[in-house]
Amino acid sequence: MSTAAGAELVAVDSNPLDAVWTDRPPPPCAPVRAHPLQYAGETSTEKLARIREMLEAEKLDALLVSDPHNLAWCFNVRGADVPHTPLPLGYALIPRAGCPTVFLDPCKLTDDGRAALKSVAYVASPESMSATLDTLSGAGTRVRIDAMTGAAALAQRVEAAGGIADAGPDPITLMKAVKNAAEIAGARAAHLRDGAALVRFLAWLDREAASGNLTEIDAVEKLEAFRIETNALRDTSFPTISGAGPNAAIVHYRVTRRTNRPLRAGELFLIDSGGQYEDGTTDVTRTVAVGTPTDEMRDRFTRVLKGHVAIARAVFPKGTSGAQIDAFARQFLWNAGLEFDHGTGHGVGSYLSVHEGPQRLSKLGHTTLEAGMILSNEPGYYKAGAYGIRIENLVLVEERHVPGAEREMRGFETLTLAPIDRTLVESSLMTPEEIAWLDAYHDRVRATVSPLVDARTCAWLEKATKPVAQNRSTKAWRHRGMR
Repeated sequence: MSTAAGAELVAVDSNPLDAVWTDRPPPPCAPVRAHPLQYAGETSTEKLARIREMLEAEKLDALLVSDPHNLAWCFNVRGADVPHTPLPLGYALIPRAGCPTVFLDPCKLTDDGRAALKSVAYVASPESMSATLDTLSGAGTRVRIDAMTGAAALAQRVEAAGGIADAGPDPITLMKAVKNAAEIAGARAAHLRDGAALVRFLAWLDREAASGNLTEIDAVEKLEAFRIETNALRDTSFPTISGAGPNAAIVHYRVTRRTNRPLRAGELFLIDSGGQYEDGTTDVTRTVAVGTPTDEMRDRFTRVLKGHVAIARAVFPKGTSGAQIDAFARQFLWNAGLEFDHGTGHGVGSYLSVHEGPQRLSKLGHTTLEAGMILSNEPGYYKAGAYGIRIENLVLVEERHVPGAEREMRGFETLTLAPIDRTLVESSLMTPEEIAWLDAYHDRVRATVSPLVDARTCAWLEKATKPVAQNRSTKAWRHRGMR
């Protein structure tokens, strides 16, 4: 109640907007298909057994699944109700004992999708969920409702029937974040395929950008064409960010016909894109110089690169969170009084959302980084009205053997395979260890991607991945505050 305004908030059973929204489009009804076990790596039966163990441990009687990502993962299905993310919109109720119920519009189900669901669950219409909750929620029945995605109306329905709505984390969220062996193998395969498409694009861009005839939209269309030619692309994983010059300084820029800008000499071009493949989801950003970059551009790019390398090379004890690592990527910008206003990295799903929680490299990332999690490593720098820089690879948290270590250690395997623009690297600002990492990464890119591209692209890749020139002095990088 707001006494100052003389108003009172009153709960109502129906949404008042529904009474006046007369031209509301129907809900999406895209096909729901089975996600093959060769990519899922674990049967729905096995996943449900793990969920029930959690319910038993926390003395819960049921879990109400309201996050469609978790529904898709648990029951090994994928849909297309959400652009760029293969999700079926629906709910599920998983009791501690007994058969789960999945609430999906029957018109969505393909034959294999229906078979996959009916092998482990009842399938019912979304309209029947309220009655099912009424039946389940007897006196004292404890139902976990996801605090992040569960609507208040669901909790009210449970409590009206005499049950207890237990608001808390959906355990599936963390289970889904830790990839199994099949999902990890799929991620590697997807990144190799995607890397070949990206290398073809970068080689084409290097040949064509100097003409002055390319625009941001041209780049988006060409990169997607190369991905389509893999014959494995299901969708882009998000609308491509294609920013030339000052547009690249807008972190979440989306090019339109009105804002479409040509790539001009003396400017930077940033392209952030990804693909949805049945075996994995990709997300990669590269910043390239069109023509000759300024000294300031090279300085800022190198500071961002040093932060990227610091994350890639990080070794940390088991139990470390993303918040504890986030500053590794910022320190070299901080030394020059600079910063970027987004997290260093987000979690990534397995043929699911390109933005997945709870794992993240961020000041707010307090979830422990577990072996098997996939995250982005994407520090950046943005000078408003001038240029933007971001270098993004996806990384996999892995167990790391450290001789003489007294604790279990973790590190990152870099999954993304695409060269980083060496013309923007100021080697005098880098340590020998950082240069060694970059050279080794480029060696790996060249060795793994070359067999997958044409001869002309292969020749370009050979030049793009040459070792960084060692024309540096220790005195220079120490003096400039880069250590």
